[in-house]
Amino acid sequence: MAHSPAVTLLGYLAATLTTLSFFPQAIKILRSGDTSAISLRMYLLLSVGIACWGVYGFIIHDGPVMVANAITLLPTLVVLQRKITQMLHNRQSRRNPAG
Repeated sequence: MAHSPAVTLLGYLAATLTTLSFFPQAIKILRSGDTSAISLRMYLLLSVGIACWGVYGFIIHDGPVMVANAITLLPTLVVLQRKITQMLHNRQSRRNPAG
């Protein structure tokens, strides 16, 4: 289904704003290394949901959906990777307190 240029532009604007909203959290975590306030379950669900939206956008040939979710997946995966790494490090530290 073809949309008017204004509707497509609105889609890209919404995609840009929501995509950009994920970068401050990822940058803060990269700088501080602290993921203690981040929910692992939430970021797992979010990452899978974003990936699904990206596939959906590809299937229906919707540019804003594809682009936004492809870009948004990057900072969410960075946060998820850092969260998992910190959790594994904390778990290891509890097992080997002298290590």
